[in-house]
Amino acid sequence: MPWYKRLRWRLVGSQFLVALVGVSIMMLATRIIIINSAPVVLRPLLEALLQNPGNLLQTEADLIIAFRNAVLFSVLFAAVGAVVAGAFSSALLWGTIINPLRQVADSSQRIADGRFDERVTVPESSGVAMAQLVTSFNQMTATLEQIEQQRVALLGNIAHELRTPLTGLKGYLEGLMDGLFPANEETFAWMTQEVDRLGRLVDDIQHLSRIESGQFKLDFQPVDVVQLVQRVTAQLYVQAQSKQIDLQGPSVPQPILALADADRAAQVLINLVGNAIRYTPQAGHVWLTVQENGRFVEISVQDDGVGIPPDAMPYIFERFYRVDQSRSRTSGGSGIGLTISRHLVWAMGGELTAVSDGLDQGSCFTFTLPLV
Repeated sequence: MPWYKRLRWRLVGSQFLVALVGVSIMMLATRIIIINSAPVVLRPLLEALLQNPGNLLQTEADLIIAFRNAVLFSVLFAAVGAVVAGAFSSALLWGTIINPLRQVADSSQRIADGRFDERVTVPESSGVAMAQLVTSFNQMTATLEQIEQQRVALLGNIAHELRTPLTGLKGYLEGLMDGLFPANEETFAWMTQEVDRLGRLVDDIQHLSRIESGQFKLDFQPVDVVQLVQRVTAQLYVQAQSKQIDLQGPSVPQPILALADADRAAQVLINLVGNAIRYTPQAGHVWLTVQENGRFVEISVQDDGVGIPPDAMPYIFERFYRVDQSRSRTSGGSGIGLTISRHLVWAMGGELTAVSDGLDQGSCFTFTLPLV
């Protein structure tokens, strides 16, 4: 950016312009006034001095008065010029700096009142620095508007998710009261299932809230990632066999030590493997791999299940987002497991990513942990 387009140089230049114009006008006015008025003022005084040489003191006093009047007039003339130059520079500052800042201040107040769709526009003549400020301000307001939309959507999703098990419970209770359902063990088992579902959802929401606000502790220790993955594979092996899914663990002979919280890492892995089993049809395959990559260890969970469409990939880690609403709800997912997993991985210094070639093409979720 050229130096003359920077904001600080505009401020300095405007003040320098006022001073330069004032001094220039003073010098020019003094020169013009003295040259033009000297003959008119001095000639009578000199003639009077020649006619009466003894009146030297009076002539000296008259000369001083004439010089003083000329200087005062030139200073007054210069002051008028300086005021004009100051008004011009002030108008320039108002158009390029003060007015945009006032717009930003007014917009900030409207944003504070809840109007997150507020945006600021400034003319191109305001300069690059002011344009950068306004661009950053508009980006901030756009982010706030997006956050507000997510908050509203989150409240709606929570209400919707809570309403589903509550509606089921209400239906069972009304059926019991009307005699439509028998008061037997099966009916109470259904009701208990809905209560458990409601409790899991509340626990997940509370867990996510604590994670996002940083109100949880991590116990960082050296963790054998290979052993951790093998343990989770054995833990979920029965669940995979119930759907005739081939669940294969990593074939890494030597241990790989990562600096992480073992329980949180296992929670992330269980969630990813559980999702892979849930969304893989019968007789499918799920593979778990572990490998070092620079300063990190990568744990991947790959399946040949239903896959993820390309338009859904940017949103799969958002709260309550489901690729298939009916299928996910039937499968029992709360819609925030991936969100919790990603925040846990972030807290442990890693990253959680997902890739998929599309529907019915399977998917692969990979998270990293820093090596010891």
